[in-house]
Amino acid sequence: MLVGVCELELFIHSSKSLKEKRFVLKSIKDQVKRKFNVSIAEVKHLDKWQLAGLGIATISNEKRVVQQTFDEIIKLIEFKGEAEIVSQSVQIY
Repeated sequence: MLVGVCELELFIHSSKSLKEKRFVLKSIKDQVKRKFNVSIAEVKHLDKWQLAGLGIATISNEKRVVQQTFDEIIKLIEFKGEAEIVSQSVQIY
């Protein structure tokens, strides 16, 4: 069994308040959960209105599947265009 953890730091250009930031993040988190069946939560920069840190976790028997899942999640977030990914980290245990 392998556990994958992905940390993403996002910059939300259109956000002018925490309320707007949370609206964008809710949209992203809901879509990622629905499409990929992973755990996702805001874990950093909770009080900043343009920065967000997301933590994503998944489990699989194959490293390739974990990496592919994270790659597809990153592509989805970039494609949506609501937030810019400024840093990313993937660890597989």
